[in-house]
Amino acid sequence: MCRFSFALLVSVLFSASLFAQTPQGSAPTYTKDVAPILQKHCQTCHRPGEAGPFSMLTYGDTKPWATTMKRVVQQKVMPPWFADPNYGHFANERSLSPEEIRTLVAWVNAGAQKGDPKDMPPPAHFEEGWGIPKPDVVFQLPKAFSVPNSGMLEYQYVIVPTGFTEDKWVQMIEVRPTDRSVVHHIIAYLREPGSNYFKDQKPGVFFEAPPPKSDEKTDTSALPSDFLVGYAPGQPAEILSPGQAKLIKAGTDIVFEVHYTPNGKATTDRTKLGLIFAKEPPKERVLTLSAVNGTFKIPPGDPNYKVDASFDIVKDVKLAGLHPHMHGRGKDFEYRLVYPDGKTETILKVPAYNWHWQLWYNFAEPMTLPKGTKIECTAHFDNSANNPENPDPTKTVIWGQQSWDEMMVGFFNLVFDAKIPAKDVMPPPKTATAKN
Repeated sequence: MCRFSFALLVSVLFSASLFAQTPQGSAPTYTKDVAPILQKHCQTCHRPGEAGPFSMLTYGDTKPWATTMKRVVQQKVMPPWFADPNYGHFANERSLSPEEIRTLVAWVNAGAQKGDPKDMPPPAHFEEGWGIPKPDVVFQLPKAFSVPNSGMLEYQYVIVPTGFTEDKWVQMIEVRPTDRSVVHHIIAYLREPGSNYFKDQKPGVFFEAPPPKSDEKTDTSALPSDFLVGYAPGQPAEILSPGQAKLIKAGTDIVFEVHYTPNGKATTDRTKLGLIFAKEPPKERVLTLSAVNGTFKIPPGDPNYKVDASFDIVKDVKLAGLHPHMHGRGKDFEYRLVYPDGKTETILKVPAYNWHWQLWYNFAEPMTLPKGTKIECTAHFDNSANNPENPDPTKTVIWGQQSWDEMMVGFFNLVFDAKIPAKDVMPPPKTATAKN
């Protein structure tokens, strides 16, 4: 009798466990249960031409990867999202809910069945070759750049005139390589008329920036001009809220900065930039700025080296999004606000920074920052031999452009009245991101 009761109890518990992993008591199917999750969280990257290593647009594409999917969602490796949930609420959060994870796991455990084709939701629409709808205008490198199979390449710059004869407000912006396998990052800057930024460089040709003057007391890390949009693995297109836009003034040039990293196979890239104009004059302007520290020296072997940076808010504005940037020794990153009354608020913690996924964290609701607020950033770096991403733990590491160097940049998007000139929201030059 006791043996029977114990066996019955085990049976009941086992059945309950299966039921808990199977929503509504039946095995999930791809068409009814899994496809909606993939459309919401995965297909932006997992489709032809995008960053994902395989497509998830169809059942046939997805099923061979079912076991891998189960593992990475259980470990919360995918979708990539690194924000500590205790700080901040973000509109673009990628992480799966516990229910969604249970559904995917149960689907795999039950044999990854396809299900009834009638249950399949309408396919999500993606503009081929873009993460935004069809652009109103596209700018592209004037010719393809040849990337060798090996070696080190300095940053490549190209100046492309917009030809705009009137000011343009843009709501959606995306810069992307044509061969992402050899592109570490891209930044598109705006060079307004009269700017001294690369003023003697000829448009339409590749060139390298002159090396900064050697002066240990000078921080040369500030961004060179107005940051329009960037690309790095995992970084989405810039899609601003209705009523918000970035300004491109008449006569402005686009300065492309592209960091190529040879990977063993010679190829070419012809990076392109797509813009979608605001349908009506915006009420608010968005400006991408940053808190930067380029004077650090990370000692050899140091497992937890701290670097701080800050930015002073000199006019009432709103804060819409955050984007921490480091390289392979980056360990963690934190943003804080220090209000004029002394109150401190942590707004983002990335406890396990992953430089392979350069994410933006866009607030569900922009935060109001009164004049006198300070944006503070703290990062830690692991320069020890225990860091598998560390190229040389015996080296003292300083600011540099190459991936074996380091950077410490806390990007953010400020939002303010579109009638206010950008210079009015900039702090004194000694702490500001340089802007012409």
